[in-house]
Amino acid sequence: MGYLFIGTILTLGLSGIVAQIILLRELLVSFYGNELSWGIILANWLISEAIGVFLIGRYIDRTRFKLDLFIFLKVIFCISLPISIYLSRTFKTGLGIPFGEGLGLVQIFSFSFLIILPVSFAHGALFSIGCSLFKSIGKVYALETIGTVIGGIITTYIFLPYLDSLKICFLVLILNLFISILWFKNIQIILIRMTILFLAGFSLIFGLFLNRIHLFSLGQQFAIGKVLAYRNSVYGNLVVTQKEAQYTFFYNGTPIVTTPCPDITFVEEFGNLPLLFHPHPSRILIISAATGGLLNEIFKHPVIKVDYAELDPLIIKMLKEYSTALTEAELKESRLRIINTDGRYFASHTQDKYDVILIGLSKPQDLSTNRLFTREFFLLLKQRLNKDGILSLWLPGSLTYLSQDLKDINVCILNSLKNVYKYIRIIPGDYNILLACPETDLFKTDSFLIKERLKERNISTKILIPDYIDYRLDLRWLDWFKDSIKGATKKINQDLKPFLVFKMLGFYSRQFSPWVGHFLDYFQGLDFIKIMIFILLFTFLFYLLFKIKRLERLSVVYSIATTGFFGMLANLILIFSFQVFYGYVYQKIGILISFFMTGIALGSIIINHYLERIKQPLRLFIYLESIITIFSYLLALVIIKGKPHFLTLFFISGFLLGSEFPLAGKIYLEKDNKTGHTSGLLYCADLLGSCLAGIGSAILFLPILGVFTTCGVIVLFKISSLILLFVFKRAIALK
Repeated sequence: MGYLFIGTILTLGLSGIVAQIILLRELLVSFYGNELSWGIILANWLISEAIGVFLIGRYIDRTRFKLDLFIFLKVIFCISLPISIYLSRTFKTGLGIPFGEGLGLVQIFSFSFLIILPVSFAHGALFSIGCSLFKSIGKVYALETIGTVIGGIITTYIFLPYLDSLKICFLVLILNLFISILWFKNIQIILIRMTILFLAGFSLIFGLFLNRIHLFSLGQQFAIGKVLAYRNSVYGNLVVTQKEAQYTFFYNGTPIVTTPCPDITFVEEFGNLPLLFHPHPSRILIISAATGGLLNEIFKHPVIKVDYAELDPLIIKMLKEYSTALTEAELKESRLRIINTDGRYFASHTQDKYDVILIGLSKPQDLSTNRLFTREFFLLLKQRLNKDGILSLWLPGSLTYLSQDLKDINVCILNSLKNVYKYIRIIPGDYNILLACPETDLFKTDSFLIKERLKERNISTKILIPDYIDYRLDLRWLDWFKDSIKGATKKINQDLKPFLVFKMLGFYSRQFSPWVGHFLDYFQGLDFIKIMIFILLFTFLFYLLFKIKRLERLSVVYSIATTGFFGMLANLILIFSFQVFYGYVYQKIGILISFFMTGIALGSIIINHYLERIKQPLRLFIYLESIITIFSYLLALVIIKGKPHFLTLFFISGFLLGSEFPLAGKIYLEKDNKTGHTSGLLYCADLLGSCLAGIGSAILFLPILGVFTTCGVIVLFKISSLILLFVFKRAIALK
């Protein structure tokens, strides 16, 4: 019984994290995900799980068929998971939404909630039943966390590189079926026994038709052409489609390469103009998005060496597997060196100097991409440029009207460049090309000299002909641009205060949900003082509610919610800071998260081990609350100081988070023996706190407030919970 109990709860944690990861990835592909859609999907998972934990927790202590209900919901979880994956891919086709059409915030929230609901609800409910069934909140919490660690590692490093989502789902289904069969003799209700047999039959049929379901659902999802390949890596999902002789490569649902006929206007302009401004471009560095035409244009120049940093090796592998004459010529060029690593990590470790550096990405709408568009990164690239070198990047633009979002996006980057580089040149257009030079003014060059260099280098182009060069470099466009950006932001984009992410989210959200853009505008003036006033009012309202309704013990639940907020936000802050300081080294981030989860498990195990000997759990709980408050403040200080010991910080954050949950359970159970109800209430609070942190950190806290002030927000919430605990300390102990 002991080993079966351990295996059951470990499986619960493992299955939950696997389901969360694969559903999140599948929905991000369908929503062409950015930080906003990521936050919404994660929030829906946490909300649905919290509903399951709370509702079933209220009921479970009153039934004697706990094991039967546990197995029944496990079957619901297993059957719902493949159905949810299938719907994640096909819902747009079923609803008649054209391929490539973006969705508004309301649609993203509604569709993702309905698709996720049965899976996450069942998983949350299983936690409450498990605590009631096995009469221990602490043990179940610790074992589920260990299962989550194991599942996260296996999914990241074994499942995703080699299996598609439905195959991963099948393995999870078989594992849960095996556990259910082991409990078969202990089940009392004959109908539940039949559901296990139904799950076995479902597993058999699903396994037999697995490949057909996979291919059919992909065909529905990518209705633009025939799906040739579907691959996952630890970084993302890549799909290759073919329509007639044209190949399109989709990365996380977004087209990144079209070959053999790319966007000629873009590749000719961005691939040639920066090099034509330089008198002798011989050494080039390209950071991301170079294949499919851009490299072809660069190799028309008399370059000696081109370094191309691309994070995901799967992109290059698939380009070679489904090559065209264009991509084959690019990738076989002897002057090309491909470096499969994060562009920022490469730039910080190489000692090479370059004449021209191009940043191929143009949409820094998430925190990981933002690192390539900050003042600090521009300063790093300055060290990699020769004295007469040129940095080139591009941003969304317009030659008719610049909205406030477009003004702020472009000017925020211009301000950041001007903070580092002496000479700047803008080439306005439907996309704006920004050029920066550290010490030599190469931008006095007029269109005549550019045309002469084009001729001298014997470069053949289709769009970039002499008349078009005169039009593109006409100074009247520059005058128009300077006049149009009046009233734009004065902020710069920084590593630890990524303002650009906030503006990009507003820009793209406004295209499909204008009210979301207005909503985000309202929060643009958010600052620490306003948040402090809000939390003080919030705390006072809770005080009145708990006092009038005689619900003083709920202050412990509120503390768990703020600790969930701390855990999620501290985790995201540390991941973001690690990326900033060391580059996006995905494997190391996986290790760091494992340290965080291990800390949770160890903290829970240690407290649970000594739980019976703790005579004053409320006093220890208040001590832990105080330690978390102090730690949150110190976290801000060590990050601002630069390059802290991340392993230690991740572990301590997790340990503090894991230590509180069993204590809160003991405080409640001393006066109330309803294990299922208590676990549901506490875990629901934990999930809702995490949900608030997950949405707020990516959309508001980090982009607007920055890392230091965001840590201050954690401190404010923990002070709020401490105040309520001190005020109601005597009442909690008596009840």
